[in-house]
Amino acid sequence: MLKLLPLIPLFPLISSVLLMVTVGKMPKRLVAILGAGSVGLSAVTTLLVGLAFMESGQPHHQVLWTWMQVGAFSPDIAFYLDGLTLVMMSVITGVGFLIHLFSTEFMEEDASYSRYFAYLNMFVFAMLVLVMADNLLLLYLGWEGVGVCSYLLVGFWYQNPDNGLAARKAFVVTRVGDTAMALGLFLLFTELGTLDIQPMAAAANSQWQVGDTLPVLACLLLLGGAVGKSAQLPLHTWLPDAMAGPTPVSALIHAATMVTAGVYLIARTHELFLLAPPAMLAVALVGLITSLMAASTALVQHDIKRILAYSTISQIGYMFLALGVGAWTAGIFHLVTHAFFKALLFLAAGAVIHCLHHEHNIFKMGGLRTRLPVVFWSFLIGSAALAALPLTSGFFSKDMILLQAYELPTFGPWLWAGGLLGALLTAIYSFRLVFVVFFGKTQMEPDKQPGSRMAVPLSLLCVLSLVGGFFALPLVPLESVFPVASDHHPSHLIEGISIAIPLIGLAIAYFIYLSGQLNIDGLVNSAPGQMLKKFWFSGWAMDWLYDRLWVRPYKGLAYILRGEWVDVIYNSIVKVCQQLFVGLSHTQTGRLRWYATSMVFGVIVVLALLLGVI
Repeated sequence: MLKLLPLIPLFPLISSVLLMVTVGKMPKRLVAILGAGSVGLSAVTTLLVGLAFMESGQPHHQVLWTWMQVGAFSPDIAFYLDGLTLVMMSVITGVGFLIHLFSTEFMEEDASYSRYFAYLNMFVFAMLVLVMADNLLLLYLGWEGVGVCSYLLVGFWYQNPDNGLAARKAFVVTRVGDTAMALGLFLLFTELGTLDIQPMAAAANSQWQVGDTLPVLACLLLLGGAVGKSAQLPLHTWLPDAMAGPTPVSALIHAATMVTAGVYLIARTHELFLLAPPAMLAVALVGLITSLMAASTALVQHDIKRILAYSTISQIGYMFLALGVGAWTAGIFHLVTHAFFKALLFLAAGAVIHCLHHEHNIFKMGGLRTRLPVVFWSFLIGSAALAALPLTSGFFSKDMILLQAYELPTFGPWLWAGGLLGALLTAIYSFRLVFVVFFGKTQMEPDKQPGSRMAVPLSLLCVLSLVGGFFALPLVPLESVFPVASDHHPSHLIEGISIAIPLIGLAIAYFIYLSGQLNIDGLVNSAPGQMLKKFWFSGWAMDWLYDRLWVRPYKGLAYILRGEWVDVIYNSIVKVCQQLFVGLSHTQTGRLRWYATSMVFGVIVVLALLLGVI
């Protein structure tokens, strides 16, 4: 069964290519079968391969062919299967299939139905290549692939210029991180002589000591790449604007693919990071600060998708916090549970938008609890898991992160306290969303109900969001990948506080947004309150800052150089070429004799050149 490994990315690739070359000529029913069915086949194959892997218990390495040969550098197109790979493949194909199934109904009325699934399948293929690669160069190919696919999907409705702008922003901002990552790969290859992940880790451990400059520099460059793809400070600004794409795309980006790539990169190269404690601390601090920034920003947003976008940034921050404190298994466990409840929340938000005339403003909704019952229960369960209420899937993974963060020497209690503050804000904005959208006075009546192809994925994700944290199954494959965590457990008081904080956040949200017993209008409408709200609403003014630091100076420089003398040369070349093209166009007379004569003359000239006559 392990030999079936290459089929997992192959199925969505074949489907994507078929949908591209047929250019929308297939009936929609066949497009849906190809689009969703290919990912379903990958999910089934992942299950079979996973069972075989669990039985053998040994990593599996499969070389397909040699990619290139440049001196001693000969990277392969090869896949590496271990516990981490299996967990990531399961999330990508399993949750990805549910999102594809939801999309078959959600996008059914769109004229570009075939193009949508072509892009979506290519997205899944690129992410699978990323997580299955046995070397960092092939991983980087998948890394850039998801970047291109995100550009295509965010700007899917390209007729709207704002969507095109959001797509370009996502592409350009993530390129900054990708450049840092590429420099990190150059450094690793130069110093260690290989980009194959396992030999590279062995070489690093034999050549470098803990705290050496080179591993710290290499890990900081890799962190730059992870920050860009996973939308962490300071390269997070692209993700909220990426909501311009179709809602299932948002679910796929946030739950199963692109934004988890940075988390995977750090986890996959954890042996390098263990040699670089300063880089580990940087990962933890980036995660914590990003989590607090995004949670406070989500607290004041009006757009249902932007609230969920900032919640993703915040939750990825928790994963970075986990990786930074060495809680590798806890970080990946939270990645899995987050995939369940974030896919659920985005698909539920898509159902609300789908049934409410494409409305996004939560304050134009209300009272949908009885009108969209399936969506209401989906949102309630997803929000409970996001807030880490006890016994939901998010509770187990987030609690594990916070408790292991507390155990970190020196900075542990501070990181734990910051994580608790983020958990409090998360509970407040999560249930603010639930209470505003589904309770209170009805302001807009749904014009339809979600069909079975939307309801079934929502129901399955509800179950996973509720019980996904009870099972240790996602953690079993990781036991052989990461170092064993300390078995020391914080006091029951610390654990009790970690459990209580989300419940306090829920109570605060209830008294403010549902019962109205806690009136904060005076605080919000005060001058400091308005300034803070404006600052939070702008995402801590990061776009404003970047506009003044980079965009405006760049535009100003372009304006100054618009008449640069070098342009005269290039413009002259263009004009000469244009005139030549005009002259050549006159030779297109449609007369067969003229064409034959020209061909014979050309053959004579070529032969004369070859024979040295001229």
